[in-house]
Amino acid sequence: MSGAPPRRPTRSAPVVDAHHHLWDLSVRDQDWITGPDMAPIRRDFGIADLAPEARAAGVGATVLVQTVTVADETPEFLALADRNELIAGVVGWTDLTAPGIADTLAALRELPGGDKLVGIRHQVQGEPDPQWLLRPDVRYGLAAVADAGLAYDLIVLPHQLPAATAVAALLPQLTFVLDHLGKPPVASGALDPWAAHIRALAARPNVVCKLSGLVTEAKWDSWTADTLRPYTETVLDAFGSARLMFGSDWPVCRLAASYAEVVDVTRTLTADLSDNERRAVFGATATAAYGL
Repeated sequence: MSGAPPRRPTRSAPVVDAHHHLWDLSVRDQDWITGPDMAPIRRDFGIADLAPEARAAGVGATVLVQTVTVADETPEFLALADRNELIAGVVGWTDLTAPGIADTLAALRELPGGDKLVGIRHQVQGEPDPQWLLRPDVRYGLAAVADAGLAYDLIVLPHQLPAATAVAALLPQLTFVLDHLGKPPVASGALDPWAAHIRALAARPNVVCKLSGLVTEAKWDSWTADTLRPYTETVLDAFGSARLMFGSDWPVCRLAASYAEVVDVTRTLTADLSDNERRAVFGATATAAYGL
């Protein structure tokens, strides 16, 4: 990163928010939203809630990401995207281990909004086997995702990053998108072994990374830009701006920060990049990786 004085980021190009969620608790419970600490987000969040906040921050397109391992959610999200121009892409869920995954993906593409299906994600962070991504049935499913022209979002914990690196090497034809920097231990301030794992993963050219989710990995009531800076600088050094994309992680981010605060701190943390580098982080990388 340059030692030159920070330049004010340009707002001329619309921002792509490459990671947010929506849910309606009357349609489906979000059983991960439990306990008093999570109470601020235990309510419905719809596109009407997101749109004004996103547009106020200069966001012109978003990627809606799955929240639960329920097959019905993906068609619902595609239908929502079909009705809303703001949602440019959907990262859905389907069972990677199902023998008929190729047919399932093809069927999803035929649904209303199916042209906005850009990726698949599974909550690997909840799998007890740290080698889950390397299981033969999972690798078969990931190959089907690649054959369908889709990306695969990695939602993993730091100890699962080595398996992510290994599977990315085995499937060079698949674009892997690392969510939330692999959930580094921001609250403790530790860097390794997370940083070493990140550098190994970034050595795979078919992996890109979302600059997202940091505020909720930090201490919710006391984070600052300086708290987040070591982790941002690590991924900037490892991936480069051309393989980094901004994501708000709204509404989960509301546990620690507003939408505007997440956008602002990300602009602060990338303020000394060139205009072209910031354009990559705030739009071009997501557009290329997801084919928006």
